[in-house]
Amino acid sequence: MVFFWTDTLIFLVLGSLLLAFLRFGRKEQWLRPWRKLTSDKPAMISLVILVVFLLIGLLDSIRFYPAHATASAGSVIVQGEPISLFDVWATTIRTHDEKTYSAPFASHLYTRELLPDGVGSGFWGYARLVHGGAHLEEPDSRVHDILQTVVQGTAKGLLVAGLLVLSAAIFRSRKKSTSMSKEICQLSGDDFEKPWRSVLVTGTLILCMGWTLVDLSVHYHVLGTDKVGQDVLYQSLKSIRTGLVIGCLTTLVTLPFALVLGIVSGYYRGWVDDLIQYIYTTLNSIPGVLLIAASILVVQVYMSNHAEAFDTIAVRADTRLLFLCLVLGMTSWTGLCRLLRAETLKLREMEYVQAARALGVGDPGILARHILPNLFHIVLISVTLDFSGLVLAEAVLSYINIGVDPTTFSWGNMINSARLEMAREPVVWWPLFAAFLFMFILVLSANLFADGVRDALDPRYQRGER
Repeated sequence: MVFFWTDTLIFLVLGSLLLAFLRFGRKEQWLRPWRKLTSDKPAMISLVILVVFLLIGLLDSIRFYPAHATASAGSVIVQGEPISLFDVWATTIRTHDEKTYSAPFASHLYTRELLPDGVGSGFWGYARLVHGGAHLEEPDSRVHDILQTVVQGTAKGLLVAGLLVLSAAIFRSRKKSTSMSKEICQLSGDDFEKPWRSVLVTGTLILCMGWTLVDLSVHYHVLGTDKVGQDVLYQSLKSIRTGLVIGCLTTLVTLPFALVLGIVSGYYRGWVDDLIQYIYTTLNSIPGVLLIAASILVVQVYMSNHAEAFDTIAVRADTRLLFLCLVLGMTSWTGLCRLLRAETLKLREMEYVQAARALGVGDPGILARHILPNLFHIVLISVTLDFSGLVLAEAVLSYINIGVDPTTFSWGNMINSARLEMAREPVVWWPLFAAFLFMFILVLSANLFADGVRDALDPRYQRGER
């Protein structure tokens, strides 16, 4: 088992969120907005989709080196690049490579080549794929085979969803001492308080689609292959982790600067406020793209001069990804810092803060007990809203070759590679479509969930002010 820096930090962020949930989850001031959030139908549907993306990203963050033991020394020799649990689960689409481009669900290559005719000469034609549709004797029958696989995958997904609902109904009936039929009716209903039916339908659709994709991927390239014959669906799924890393780790870098400097600036004012405002005003005056490009160039030069410290391609790519998160965090904390400064300026004049100061409570106690808890709603709203922007920022930076390493799976690298593919004749459109589809689903779900968090936590929305 091996954990890179980004893997360790991802689990650190998730562990911190879990501890915070266990610590504050039972307090009424946090339960009230959580109940409001769980009654928001678009937010809960988006949460289900985000959980699926998160699970894929976590599976791709647990890695190990494939190894074998030697009979003579009895030692373990590590070979090649590390693989993840997701790679093990997706072994079929990871190893079923073709020669070059092939369209989605195709049985032949996308471009013509010289094929032997068995009599010593050749002709120009489309060669059969090694894996795509190779189980069919007649390629013309693949439509019927695809439809049959879709029906079987949908049936399996419905069966698993039914078993999950039945298990949940049994658990709730035993916990509440009610009948199981009543619990099934409540889970399949969609009342004002809890949109269980919407969540259930979304989960069932994801199970059906996921199982269908798994069955189809055994014999077909669902989203085609790229120039080197690698499955595009595999690349799109592997890119999920990169998007989650950019969103989560950049937030981890942003929060300490924004929280500390914003609160200190607004509470103490005077020369401290002037100094902090000068710092983030100066930082904002530097074009972000130029700063990121210069930083990435420095990292590349350092890795070239210290090649012995980066023994594998994966280590080099992970180091560049981590440094990109650091640079994005260093350039994106100023907006949240301004918000927290402005809110702290208001809170320090509130009656309960002045009363605490009159009773002799020190500044650390006031900041920890009265200022910081009343700023959490701004922090959570800002973090959820900025997540989708960071995912899109990675795509833009990779498109102009100053983002993640070219060997890293990311939607930005897929879009960057699609520039030349869109100029081909005939057009190779499916890599760009796949990157756009997965990025669209993740960003849309993050935005809808962020809207729900804002409605649940923002006091103005709770009072009905718009």
